[in-house]
Amino acid sequence: MNVRLLIFICMLAPSAMAQGFAGLGTQAEGFSAPQPDPVFDFPADHGPHDDYRVEWWYLTANLTDAEGTPYGLQWTLFRSALAPETGSNWTAPQLWMGNAAVTTQTEHYVSERRARGGIGQAGVVADPFEAWIDDWVLKGDWDTMRMTATGAEFAYDMALTAKGPLVFHGQNGYSVKSATGQASYYYSQPFFEIAGTLQLPEGEVAVTGNAWLDHEWSSQPLADSQTGWDWFSLSFDSGEKLMGFRLQQTDGTSFTSATWIEPDGTATPYPDGALTATPLATNDNDVPVRWQVALPSKGVDVTVTAINENAWMATSLPYWEGPVTVTGSHPGIGYLEMTGYE
Repeated sequence: MNVRLLIFICMLAPSAMAQGFAGLGTQAEGFSAPQPDPVFDFPADHGPHDDYRVEWWYLTANLTDAEGTPYGLQWTLFRSALAPETGSNWTAPQLWMGNAAVTTQTEHYVSERRARGGIGQAGVVADPFEAWIDDWVLKGDWDTMRMTATGAEFAYDMALTAKGPLVFHGQNGYSVKSATGQASYYYSQPFFEIAGTLQLPEGEVAVTGNAWLDHEWSSQPLADSQTGWDWFSLSFDSGEKLMGFRLQQTDGTSFTSATWIEPDGTATPYPDGALTATPLATNDNDVPVRWQVALPSKGVDVTVTAINENAWMATSLPYWEGPVTVTGSHPGIGYLEMTGYE
């Protein structure tokens, strides 16, 4: 997201787990904090920002095979700093975690990796861009990329080609997450075309589709009263796209944000309250798997339905993430991430 899921926060001290989801509402004394009106510097800003406490590079993809069978794919790398100071080798305060998954209509395959920073096992460099943890790699120039990952029951090797520009969320990349002002720097490349092969228990599958890559960093992206989120990345048949999230709060209310993306990449941000996301049905574990999502100012009123209701990420800090279909005013496809439903 967006707020993106920092599973690696579970590796921090237990005291950090008390405020906000996964400790993301805890104070971050000594770390840098996002400020309004950012000026980005590329390719440097594709790389890590060690003076911020948390950061992630997060890719999801909607795929089909030659028969039109749908699949979903996820590749993520998370960075978390234990302290604002720098170090080298084993003294480096950076922690890394990777998640990868493949979702079919009946199965959901998940793998997780962890690493300590400073020893070469995981990291990100900006130019030429490369993000890795063990043998999982995402590298290229953000116009063309290659991505690989392996798990006990799956593997994939994918090529990506951007067909549109980067998109900046919030006010020029400054994405507010709460009424009290928590924020992150957040941009996406939502225009990737993707092609490659999935290795599944039943054999090799050639697939093509579309992918969405997020990069986000902050030091305290949530308020201590926020308990989780529901994040949508929707690609409509018209060529338009919508990113939106709903942050759950302890008083039963929610904070929302959205970005409307034109086919040429022109982005329009929407503040709290403009987007609504309402659960319509849950799976056997009471996780919402069908939603009504509306952005009235754009005439959007759609139903978002999971391709596989059981796309549960059984990782260190469990959450739900999987591909969806979109019907209604703006039919299409997309991805859904949900936390706080354990």
